[in-house]
Amino acid sequence: MKTPNQPLHVAFILYNQVEVLDLNGPLDVFVKANTLKPNTYIPYLVSATKEIVQTENGTTYILPQYSFDDCPKPDIVVVPGANPAIVMAYLKDEKFQQTYVQWIIKQHQQGALLFTVCTGSLLLSTTSLFDGLDITTHFMGLEALQQLCPKANVLSGVRFIDQNHVLTTAGITAGIDGALHLVSKQLTDEIGQTIKRLFEYHVS
Repeated sequence: MKTPNQPLHVAFILYNQVEVLDLNGPLDVFVKANTLKPNTYIPYLVSATKEIVQTENGTTYILPQYSFDDCPKPDIVVVPGANPAIVMAYLKDEKFQQTYVQWIIKQHQQGALLFTVCTGSLLLSTTSLFDGLDITTHFMGLEALQQLCPKANVLSGVRFIDQNHVLTTAGITAGIDGALHLVSKQLTDEIGQTIKRLFEYHVS
């Protein structure tokens, strides 16, 4: 267990066709938290290799800072989602399962908190990670998630579900809510509320 003076490493998983807001929304929360209280989080982007990753529909390109082989040991693993059709294709992609999914499982087994955004939970639905837990995902994927994870309790009508070592979130912007919840829990509610105010648009 890390001491209060040691920052938490937050690994954001990159893969081709990842949803940009699933990634950037929560990432910005941790960046701002570290600005408000330095030396609390070290977020980084990691992929199976250091090759450039295309986001949804190839609209943007992102270069990961690390590969799975050389990244810092994560304390939190964030799994962004993608278009449901892309997710379903990855469930049948043996290479993706043997690289991405197995790496995520290993980090979680070694103590990393698992944080899924939107359909990110569906990417892990072929595993036993969610057995016995309350979980959620984007409303369009709820039925599929329950079918794929019969030993989990899939809930609708919630923004996020915190099961201590597993945090799952619903639609795209719910990832921001989940990150704000985690920062408030790990740091202070005041910091979480400050970041939330920074995200809000006020008309005077």
